[in-house]
Amino acid sequence: MAEKNFTNKNIYDTVRMNIKKYRKAANMTQQELADASGFSHGYIREIESIKMASTFSLDAVEKIANGLNLDFKYLFEENDNN
Repeated sequence: MAEKNFTNKNIYDTVRMNIKKYRKAANMTQQELADASGFSHGYIREIESIKMASTFSLDAVEKIANGLNLDFKYLFEENDNN
């Protein structure tokens, strides 16, 4: 397996895109994910936006994964189709 070099921006972009991908796959709105994870709609919208791609915490990612009923690790998987 080839080793990948990640920068902080790449990690945040990957997580951000995966949150959006899994939310849509679950047919959830941003508001529904916000309700399920304990965040505001605005915060979920910002996380999914490039503007806030490098300022959310691992704790936030864990809560969002729980809101998606998803194992935390899937939000960190880099996918060429993201």
